[in-house]
Amino acid sequence: MAASFARSAFRAATTTTTTRTPFVARHTAPTLRRTAAPISRRSMATTTEQPRLRLGSEAPNFQAKTTHGGKHTLPTHALSRNPTNLKPPDIDFHTWLNNKWAILFSHPADFTPVCTTELGAFSKLKDEFAARNVQMIGLSANDLGSHEKWISDIDEISQTTLSFPIIADADRKVAFLYDMIDQQDLSNIDQKGIAFTIRSVFVIDPSKKIRLTMMYPASTGRNTAEVLRVIDSLQTGDKKGVTTPIDWQVGEDVIVPPSVSTEDARKKFGDVREVKPYLRYTQI
Repeated sequence: MAASFARSAFRAATTTTTTRTPFVARHTAPTLRRTAAPISRRSMATTTEQPRLRLGSEAPNFQAKTTHGGKHTLPTHALSRNPTNLKPPDIDFHTWLNNKWAILFSHPADFTPVCTTELGAFSKLKDEFAARNVQMIGLSANDLGSHEKWISDIDEISQTTLSFPIIADADRKVAFLYDMIDQQDLSNIDQKGIAFTIRSVFVIDPSKKIRLTMMYPASTGRNTAEVLRVIDSLQTGDKKGVTTPIDWQVGEDVIVPPSVSTEDARKKFGDVREVKPYLRYTQI
């Protein structure tokens, strides 16, 4: 019921019952470019398989406009690809990452209730993310003018000052590139012939590798504490060579990986508590 309500709120009067095929994906170096078939031919268009964004794969690069304007300079090679009569996008995503951890998270639309609460909550935790060397970037399927007005609402409602960029993705190019699309919405698309985005979270490490993904329906808000928890787990595992059990929090016991013998674990960590030969806890 909630999911149905959320979708109806997003589509409103723009929903059409005619099935149209979404963007056709073609891989062209150096980024993925997606094009839509003309409206008269869209029903005859065919799509190729969405590239798989597996954990450990490199986060796809893209160029886009953001609410931070030109604060993130494009690299020279990206600027050279833009015609001189066109203003270049604000960011090149790989350049923006800048060897830091990052969170890329998407939202279905501006001025919608769940999205507004989410952006406010992430904004209020900016110091927590900064302490972990994590930068945030949002995405919503609207243009910059809409984003700028929406940020005022977010700041007012959540009593915060939103300071991270929000990508303007009105044509859903980044949303399709990162597969932030609900399958049901592919057959219930708006008048532009494109679908709304779902709530996706991508945690990306300093080497530009995707380390964690979360996919939520439009009707369900995310848990900011869980995003922080998994970042703590990933960073702890990278630094200490351990894994973390269910519901783990910083300061609690960690697990010795099966690839490390108990003898070697005791040399490295000191005390090791063996519950089973394959389940061993230690403190770090």
